[in-house]
Amino acid sequence: MNAMAAAKKILAFDLGAESGRGLLGHFDGERMRLEVVHRFPNGPIATLDSIHWDVLRLYGEMVGTMRKAAAEHGDIASVGVDTWGVDFALLGKGGTLLGNPRHYRDPHTEGIMERAFETVPKLELYQRTGIQFMRFNTLFQLLALKRERSPLLDVAETLLFMPDLFHFWFTGIKVNEQTDASTSQMTLPHSRSWARDLVRAFDLPERILGTLTPPGTVLGPLRSALAKETGMNAVPVIAPATHDTASAVAAVPARRDSWAYISSGTWSLMGAEVTEPSTGPKALESNFTNEGGVDGTIRLLKNIMGLWLVQECRRAWERSGVSYTYDELMRLANAAPPFAALVDPDHESFLLPADMPQALTDFCRHTGQAVPEGPGAIVRCALESLALKYHWVLERLEELLGRRLETIHVVGGGSQNTLLCQLTADACNRPVVAGPVEATAIGNVLVQAIGLGLIGSLAQAREVVRCSFECTTYEPHRGGPWDAAYQRFLGLL
Repeated sequence: MNAMAAAKKILAFDLGAESGRGLLGHFDGERMRLEVVHRFPNGPIATLDSIHWDVLRLYGEMVGTMRKAAAEHGDIASVGVDTWGVDFALLGKGGTLLGNPRHYRDPHTEGIMERAFETVPKLELYQRTGIQFMRFNTLFQLLALKRERSPLLDVAETLLFMPDLFHFWFTGIKVNEQTDASTSQMTLPHSRSWARDLVRAFDLPERILGTLTPPGTVLGPLRSALAKETGMNAVPVIAPATHDTASAVAAVPARRDSWAYISSGTWSLMGAEVTEPSTGPKALESNFTNEGGVDGTIRLLKNIMGLWLVQECRRAWERSGVSYTYDELMRLANAAPPFAALVDPDHESFLLPADMPQALTDFCRHTGQAVPEGPGAIVRCALESLALKYHWVLERLEELLGRRLETIHVVGGGSQNTLLCQLTADACNRPVVAGPVEATAIGNVLVQAIGLGLIGSLAQAREVVRCSFECTTYEPHRGGPWDAAYQRFLGLL
């Protein structure tokens, strides 16, 4: 690592489904510490029958964060953005934003995958792109717009994924960073290029596909007007691993290759880091995805519904007039009887329910189980079901890789959930190493540091994580109840 890295301040914007934040990574060449500059809310905005992202407000929050960072911390070395995947903006002539981007939970994609398979068979589409089938993948969102005869597709000149849009507003430069683009189901995992023949087969406008750039690319300086407005000067804007999971995986403090990861938050992204994609029938059967990572790696993983189940329960109880902190809910869940009822966390009824507690209890009722009563029992049901789904994914992952994965690294906000971490260790019968919490922002900063030449490799970046942040290890305490619970769980999938 370069000693010239002393005292560098790198600004990372990390936007998730519930909130966004701007954090400064203070990097001295060996260790890093994070400092929150500003946090701000995020979430879907419903208009009529559509759900959108309020990207102009988010951009305003980021501009304010840059202004604050410059005023309070002086010279900033670089800035970069990561967000969730699949969602995108369409730009028209002169870079004009054509409407607010749709939220991935928007219902307009219902039934679109089956229509897509009439044009390109499912197996062929998977073998070409290696991406798991979820109805909100970018390809299916575009096909839904086409089904609606949306005029946006007629006038659009550019497609930018969410972090690409903010980088464009920062610099005036339009590119598509590879890790986020890889979630679209429109790229080829072996060559990391657009699957242009597939785009043509679906009669989608090929002209909207831009230049693909790898993580760590220096895009250009902050626009002069924005530099003046924020006091940030013409700092370089660097594309990190702009898909938040790719950034989080870059910050996994692992030493060897016998580990799995769970990037735990609203979604749980569980997988392994590999060098070659898996696009065969077994991977398709388990609906695994092959997404781009840092340093030419592939994230072989599966999306799992995650703590969305608990977040939506909490929101539902708040709407009914009863507020719980997450700590209170975990205490109630810990005290509830184990294995009283289980659900499939990825059942479609949990994607966008009007009332999550009702959706969970309805699933239990319809599957002939005892119905959990009260917040503690409902949250316990959700967490035990998540842990058992992790077990199922781990089994499939080891089958694909042909080897045992000895440790599970849990990073992100969910690593603070001590009950879920212990349940995961017990269900999977593996040690769970939890942390760092802000893995996505850390990975964002580290890849920017690679772009600046301050860190030489992904392995060195992970050494920085191990030197800088404490983790907690949960040892498994597995017995007969978990084996019996897993057999029950398999019957629900």
